[in-house]
Amino acid sequence: MEQNVENNNQTGQPLPPPSIAPPLAPPLPPPAQIASAEGVTGGGCQVRCAGCKVVLTVGPGWNEFLCPTCQLPQMLPPELMRGNPAQVQAQRLQSNVLAHGVDPTKIQLPCVHCKAILNVPHGLSRFNCPQCHIDLAVDLSKIRQVLTSSLPPLPPEEVNEVAIEVEREEDEGGLAGETFMDYRPSKLSIGPPHPDPIVETSSLSAMQPPDPTYDLRIKDDLEKSKALSCLQIESLVYACQRHLQHLQNGARAGFFVGDGAGVGKGRTIAGLIWENWHHGKRKALWISVGSDLKFDARRDLDDVGAMCIEVHALNKLPYSKLDSKSVGVSEGVVFVTYSSFIASSERGRSRLRQLVQWCGPEYDGLIIFDECHKAKNLVPEAGGKPTRTGEAVLEIQGRLPQARVVYCSATGASEPRNMGYMVRLGLWGAGTSFNNFNEFLGAMEKGGVGALELVAMDMKARGMYVCRTLSYKGAEFEVVEVQLEATMTDMYIKAAEFWAELRVELLSASTFLSNEKPNSSLLWRLYWANHQRFFRHMCVSAKVPAVVRLAKQALLENKCVVIGLQSTGEARTEEAVSKYGLELDDFISGPRELLLKFVEENYPLPEKPEPLPEESVKELQRKRLSTTPDVSFTGRVFKVAKCEDESEEESEWQSETDTEPETESEDEFQICNICKSEEERKKLLQCSCCSQLVHPACLVPPIEEVISGDWSCHPCKEKTEEYLRARRAYFEELLKRYEGAVERKSKILEIIHSLDLPNNPLDDIIDQIGGPDKVAEITGRRGMLVRASGGKGVTYQSRNTKDVTMEMVNMHEKQLFMDGKKLVAIISEAGSAGVSLQADRRALNQKRRVHITLELPWSADRAIQQFGRTHRSNQASAPEYRLLFTNLGGECRFASIVAKRLESLGALTQGDRRAGPSLSAYNYDSSYGKRALMMLYRGLMEQDQWPVVPPGCSSEKPETIEDFIEKGKAALVSVGIIRDSVLGNGKDSGKIYGRIADSDTSDVARFLNRLLGLPPDIQNRLFELFVRILDLLIRNARSEGHLDSGIVDLKANTVELQGSPKTVHVDNMSGASTVLFTYTLDRGMSWESASALLEEKQKDASGSTNNGFYESRREWMGRRHFVLAFEGSASGMYKIYRPTNGESLREMPLAELKDKYRKVSSSEKAHSGWEEEYDISSKQNFACSACTAPTVSGAASVPVGRRLQEVNVLGGLILPVWGAIEKALSKQARQSHRRIRVVCIETTTDNQRIVGLLIPNAAVESVLRDLAWVQDVDD
Repeated sequence: MEQNVENNNQTGQPLPPPSIAPPLAPPLPPPAQIASAEGVTGGGCQVRCAGCKVVLTVGPGWNEFLCPTCQLPQMLPPELMRGNPAQVQAQRLQSNVLAHGVDPTKIQLPCVHCKAILNVPHGLSRFNCPQCHIDLAVDLSKIRQVLTSSLPPLPPEEVNEVAIEVEREEDEGGLAGETFMDYRPSKLSIGPPHPDPIVETSSLSAMQPPDPTYDLRIKDDLEKSKALSCLQIESLVYACQRHLQHLQNGARAGFFVGDGAGVGKGRTIAGLIWENWHHGKRKALWISVGSDLKFDARRDLDDVGAMCIEVHALNKLPYSKLDSKSVGVSEGVVFVTYSSFIASSERGRSRLRQLVQWCGPEYDGLIIFDECHKAKNLVPEAGGKPTRTGEAVLEIQGRLPQARVVYCSATGASEPRNMGYMVRLGLWGAGTSFNNFNEFLGAMEKGGVGALELVAMDMKARGMYVCRTLSYKGAEFEVVEVQLEATMTDMYIKAAEFWAELRVELLSASTFLSNEKPNSSLLWRLYWANHQRFFRHMCVSAKVPAVVRLAKQALLENKCVVIGLQSTGEARTEEAVSKYGLELDDFISGPRELLLKFVEENYPLPEKPEPLPEESVKELQRKRLSTTPDVSFTGRVFKVAKCEDESEEESEWQSETDTEPETESEDEFQICNICKSEEERKKLLQCSCCSQLVHPACLVPPIEEVISGDWSCHPCKEKTEEYLRARRAYFEELLKRYEGAVERKSKILEIIHSLDLPNNPLDDIIDQIGGPDKVAEITGRRGMLVRASGGKGVTYQSRNTKDVTMEMVNMHEKQLFMDGKKLVAIISEAGSAGVSLQADRRALNQKRRVHITLELPWSADRAIQQFGRTHRSNQASAPEYRLLFTNLGGECRFASIVAKRLESLGALTQGDRRAGPSLSAYNYDSSYGKRALMMLYRGLMEQDQWPVVPPGCSSEKPETIEDFIEKGKAALVSVGIIRDSVLGNGKDSGKIYGRIADSDTSDVARFLNRLLGLPPDIQNRLFELFVRILDLLIRNARSEGHLDSGIVDLKANTVELQGSPKTVHVDNMSGASTVLFTYTLDRGMSWESASALLEEKQKDASGSTNNGFYESRREWMGRRHFVLAFEGSASGMYKIYRPTNGESLREMPLAELKDKYRKVSSSEKAHSGWEEEYDISSKQNFACSACTAPTVSGAASVPVGRRLQEVNVLGGLILPVWGAIEKALSKQARQSHRRIRVVCIETTTDNQRIVGLLIPNAAVESVLRDLAWVQDVDD
């Protein structure tokens, strides 16, 4: 049988802090006595049992004892031990007992040989006993039995909370430090410095590019003209150098220019074209987002001296061969937009085939994918389809394998999924760690936030990537929270109520449509889509007064203004103009027109009944004679007689059940139905309805006159009249129902017309700032509404004039702004792609830009593009940003996160996730967001309790929570999240019951969109509850070490490189290597540093009285912990500093601080306690006085809280060895050691910075073994 139990780590070193049972060989220590009232006698001492808390008396000379109550073996704390430490140590060694105490974070199991109780980490299965050194293994099936039979339950108050807290912080890794570093080319010195400060993410700056070997042919020209800066020339050199290499599949390697907006990618591209022109490559494809950018391309080529190269706009050329005589494009740059790139003619000729034919199969010229993020959806999320643009970009690369491909985008690598079309980078495929893109994507997504930074670093190290961005140091950022004005709040509430009522009205109207399913039809998809647009429009309109106020203030301060929004409302305006005419009383209200259109086109009307013809009984009967058997209103079948009385043929009205053949003439059976006589057959009358025969004389009253034409018997006449009456009633009911629906629809339209709703923001802002003469509009719309000269009414007019074509109107407006003729510009996403509006030193208008974001996109990529319009190279001043957000829903919180990202040295970038205004920084639609939403719904439906108290409620007043639940339910019913709702009866009267569809329980996007349609009060309360739950989940994940925090900086007082770095892998193509670094970190804080910090804080008169030194209220192994605390970033939160590991990551609430610690009034006591803990922690775990931590096989596995730590970081190229690292980490015992963790570490002696993977000490040997195998394969 294998022997049971484990040690504190896989390498077999002793565990902190174990509680040791006495060994079998030496005699047991005597039981201690329960203390008497008389106190201590005979020179012994009193202690409290660590298990049952009984006060015990330990006899003189004994340092170890057994509790007589709970039988827990234990030892005295060091302060109470008799004799000097050496004697104590000798005594302990003699008895083979190394008592360390109970570690509550591990399992306590007995050694099968020496019976020592060992602290066993969860998941560890094999190890050596630190006392008797026997090899042990855990039998999981017997753990429960061992635990119950061997040890009493641990008292909860013995948990060393400080040790656990520090361990969690160490698992998390460290603090996020400085994000950006100043950038200058490290290995090239050609060209003038860039005109503006440029920065690079700290992770990329830690990586050096390969040595430049390419010699530019245009170098002399560039040095004379100074047209390109040194960093643009660096891009040229590395791109041309990369284009000389080939991937293993034979295709030419590509280059990625990831520079941020405004750095000068356009001029870099022009330089590349000019360099290739000098090598005889006279053709180039330049694919970009907008046709306006063709003029920027022409300008950039002229700037680098390439005036001789023509630029041909493909959308102006026919679909025939480009190099034919009729077209005549034999060389130069063909400028293509992505929309024309995927276009086809009516005859089926595609632009893609046209371009491939022009280039030829052996084409080795340039293909520039400018703003290549347009192709990012080549590999969509599950259930989506790849975009045509992504497929076309991939196809042309496959058909022209020798082309020199350049990808250009500030946001091209914002997500690993977006890189699917970048096949020329060689990150996956033959000769890499990943067979295909899906394998690469899976590894990146599993690697978390830091993995993409590693990809960027790898690409830079291999010379295929540059990523610099303008420094935002001069820019100012301000979040402006726009409180809804009283009129706007009232408007919003009435609109929310109207939409809720409209939903009920549509539900009831839909019930009349028998063939409709009200909850799943097209009607409801349209309803919710318009609902979302409407309230987004309301949010934007609420900010218009603030935009106008800020813009006018900026103009008074001699600045100029750029206002950014996403949509122009053109569709609503054009619909209104076509409906009401070119002259209107006032500007169009986008929300009103949207509502009107939705109701007019989608209100469910029953089918209008056709008017009944005016028919008499005889006419109806005649119709029946000429038709086949029909069904009456009551459903009876009538047999219609034939008109020919003397017919010899079989009657068509004969009963279908009469199957016997006719053998005699019909005449033989003609008898009167009343008298049953066959006499006077020629006088018999036949009813045209029921066909019965009667004598005229037999009728009551008898008929004496001669009947000509059709005749009906009395019962048939009555039935026909009844049928006509019923049919008229049915028609009147259908007509009434239809007219009622039309009337209800008309009333709804009247209500919409009467609602007070805001005007289209774009027209409203232009009008309030001074009209089109004062405002440059750079958008995608064709026409606009302009206030009439008299001030009454507005007129619709085209944006262009006789002198300016529609295609050039945005360029014309931009020039007016840059020349200072208009000092306000409004830009939309559609119209401003690639446009430069900065305070350019070459422009007449060099006033400082105030960039106001009226409508910031929720996509990080789009936000970066919008900010980059006003912050670009060669500017006289950096812009001021005003981020406008209402106090509705999550907008304000969203704004604060954006601003914080920008101010952190706000460069807008993509490689390092800590940088730039990544609007997904607080991603609500994450796995944590979905869990938070599920918990919110379960609490609201009273299936579970919330882990937090809802806003505006008190846990001491349950009725406030109940009231919130009912209001929340009613709100979610009104926006269709709670379905099939019913009101309770009896004691549950007033309660709402219903269900939430499974598909909705984790749909965060739907929740956030539907929230917009609620009145502001309940909207904000529900959103705040959601955020509180989400914050709690994220906080818990962070404390448990599960939160992916991207790159973290390992900070310490001293960081020293230990020994020489080991090169474990070398890349054949670029020569870049993978290197293992080992560092020694001293994280402690000396008494001098702590007291100096406190003195500095005490100089501030406004400082908190709670600042100072504290000691823990509880003792662990006879020692108290000391901390320094002072008020932090928020009121009531305190920063914590410890002698063992310096500044704590987490700020502590005052209540928790006072609960765990008490303030030390004596400076001497604080001094001695701090220094003792500081000194001991250099060799021991501070949570245990007796444990030491020897290193095993060259890799220290340092216990929690040790001041000195040994850290291993794998730097350099990571992707080629990714599989080996993942395999080694998957074997680790601790959960936090299994994840990919990217760290940044900088030595304190020579400031050498390395960014790489943190390799746990226990995994170093395994990693080295696997990497040696990788190295052998490469060799």
